[in-house]
Amino acid sequence: MNLSFIRFSSITKKIWMAFLGLFLMIFLVVHLGINLCLLRDDGGAWFTAAAHFMGTNYIIKVFEIVLFAGFILHVFLGIVLQVQNWLARPVRYMVTNKTTTPFLSKYMIYTGGIVLVFLVIHFINFYFIKMGLVSNPNMTPEGEPDFYTIAIQLFSMPAYSLLYIVLFIVLGFHLNQAFQAAWQTLGVNHLQYNAFIRRFGIFYAIVVPLGFIIIPIYFLLIR
Repeated sequence: MNLSFIRFSSITKKIWMAFLGLFLMIFLVVHLGINLCLLRDDGGAWFTAAAHFMGTNYIIKVFEIVLFAGFILHVFLGIVLQVQNWLARPVRYMVTNKTTTPFLSKYMIYTGGIVLVFLVIHFINFYFIKMGLVSNPNMTPEGEPDFYTIAIQLFSMPAYSLLYIVLFIVLGFHLNQAFQAAWQTLGVNHLQYNAFIRRFGIFYAIVVPLGFIIIPIYFLLIR
């Protein structure tokens, strides 16, 4: 196996990770827009149409491969960087010095790991079904997976919905710190921009996860 990629400098890995993270954050907004179609009282027409487009459009199929590869690489780089950081300090200091490092940044690997667990569950319930790797009896008249019915069934399960809500709260903390760290890694670190980046990062980390959280709450308490 060629390990030359792993031997790239830490800053190179961080730059790649920053670009990939921002790319995934853009996709998250698109994904939210599709998921919010579940809230329409149209029998799933909009959501089913969106799922059909995502599953049949060739450009989207290519984009999905790029997205999946980007996600895997983002996770891989995060693990490598964290392991390198641990190896650089094999012995914990007896006295911890006070630093300006944000509290949550110290736990990025853990919040990322929690999000990864949920994404594996999410892939099994949706993406792997679409790929034909997991069977599901819910099918549309056109012979495609009925993701609207699948989503309704999942969100009607209190345990799944509660897990969904908790993990998106964790994702919010992860996104807030990741957004600011990404721009700093890319060299955008100036008094003129830092305040805006911090505020927009907080806004994004609240609004986007909240948009996803509204969906299980709707199906559990309102619908």
